Amino acid sequence: MEKILNIGVRLSSERNLDELLVYILKSVMELAGCDAGTLYLREGDALNFEVMRNDTLGTYSGGSGEKAQLPPVPLDRGNVCAMALLEDRTICIEDVKNNRDYDFSGPIRYDAMTGYNTRSMLVVPMRNRQGERIGVIQLINALDEGGNVCAFDRDMILVLESVASQAAVTIQNVWYMEEIEALIQSFVRVMSSAIDERTPYNASHARHMAEYGGRFVEYLKTCEGQKVFSQEEKEEFLMSILLHDIGKLVTPLEVMNKERRLFPEQHGAIAHRMEVIRLLAEIDRLAGRITEAEKQERTDGTLEAWKLVEEIDSAGFVRDEQLERLKRLCGRTYRDEQGTVRSWLEPEEYAMLSIRRGTLSEEERGIMEEHVAVTDRLLSQICFPEKLSHVREWAAAHHELLNGTGYPEHRKGDEIPYEVRMITILDIFDSLVADDRPYKRAMPVERALAILREMAGQEGKLDPELTELFVKSRCWEEAPGRAAY
Repeated sequence: MEKILNIGVRLSSERNLDELLVYILKSVMELAGCDAGTLYLREGDALNFEVMRNDTLGTYSGGSGEKAQLPPVPLDRGNVCAMALLEDRTICIEDVKNNRDYDFSGPIRYDAMTGYNTRSMLVVPMRNRQGERIGVIQLINALDEGGNVCAFDRDMILVLESVASQAAVTIQNVWYMEEIEALIQSFVRVMSSAIDERTPYNASHARHMAEYGGRFVEYLKTCEGQKVFSQEEKEEFLMSILLHDIGKLVTPLEVMNKERRLFPEQHGAIAHRMEVIRLLAEIDRLAGRITEAEKQERTDGTLEAWKLVEEIDSAGFVRDEQLERLKRLCGRTYRDEQGTVRSWLEPEEYAMLSIRRGTLSEEERGIMEEHVAVTDRLLSQICFPEKLSHVREWAAAHHELLNGTGYPEHRKGDEIPYEVRMITILDIFDSLVADDRPYKRAMPVERALAILREMAGQEGKLDPELTELFVKSRCWEEAPGRAAY
């Protein structure tokens, strides 16, 4: 009775399927007092070998060890295990070699190869809570107190059937948990892919980060004093990475896909305006209001202005000299067809072209930064299980910096979790080396690493120790589709 109770406690707490199957077979063998056993699980129209044990031969396979390299048992009535499952009954055989009801060619071949002597056998079907037969436990060679092979005690059959059913329920529960986890994982992949599908830019960012992150976690296991992630903690960390930009699902595409400082309509308006100024200059010349030289000066001025606009519009960084020329251009005026005095550049156009770095204005940058708050709001609506309870926090905090200049909460130092510090490094690195960003060219890896070190050292934005470990890990080098540097 104590053994049965202990089995019940263990079955109710075990969540690893491989270890669970090993424990089930071992426990049932101990209860039955037998020498060998096999646990099969049903898959379609066959029974698959999952775990095998033979104490006399000292052979154990399946579970956490190697899978049994044996073909599945077809569900036909000639096989004793198949019959037990099909008829949903326990089959007890005293002497296998003298039994003509079932096909025992398999055990006989096994005995011939190994020198083992299969005699008594007990086959118990496993039923889950819904009464579905999910597998079979086959026990071989019951042993008496002297260690001699004997028939199985029929008084134990009910006990073994009870334990087998309890085991089946636990196996089914583990399957349910695996299905739920698979559902969550597939949901994460769908949401991550939705961001990729929404824009050609930044399409593989989260996937690359997850690849780097997985290898970085493994590298940290080799580093003294660093956190050693369990498998569950690693999954939680990688899920946070895959969902960190989910808020971009609501970011306006005209902001997220902005390749140049000017919007297309602004770019077109300036081009049209320069053409109008040239045509008006020609009209003024024909009307005798200006000279040919004055007309040419205006024409040359529009060409020079357009060249400056094009130069600044796509530049990664606007220099002081360019800003000064832009200011002078904004001060130039002309008279339109109605005689109204107009500027060569509208105030909104000048403001966009005056953006020092990147393509986004302060207002647009604020819109982009809003994606972390949206990420937090979206993830707050998901009921994550306990082992994924940090996903929302880690994903929404990936723009926080150690010196408090990050966003959205301007956390500092120890307020930022270890995992978030890692995600931030991964995020910045991939953003720097990415070749699919509309507002910048891909940066060489060594230059990107230098920037990370500068942010960690001089600027105090990143964790210095983690940054150095990231650099040493070279965890980006195996990323598919990305050159190894």
